[in-house]
Amino acid sequence: MREIVRTNDPVLINAIGALFDGAHIAYMVLDQNMSVLEGSIGILSRRIMVADEQETEARQLLTDAGLGGELRNQKS
Repeated sequence: MREIVRTNDPVLINAIGALFDGAHIAYMVLDQNMSVLEGSIGILSRRIMVADEQETEARQLLTDAGLGGELRNQKS
C-alpha cells in the first residue's frame, strides 16, 4: 500500500473515496479513529492509501478531477 493523500478534511476524504469507488480502485483510510486521542479537534491527518499496482491510476484520476495538488510526493 502507498500513501497517496494526507488530509484532515472530511469532505475531501469522502470525495476521493467516491472517485475511487467509481473507478474500482481499492483504498484504505488510515488514522480515522485517532480523534479519540486528539480530542476530536481534527489536527491529526488521515492517510488515504492505495494498492501499489493501482497507484498510477489513482494519481491520474485525482489529477484529472482537479485534485492533483492534494497528492503526496511519489516514492519509488
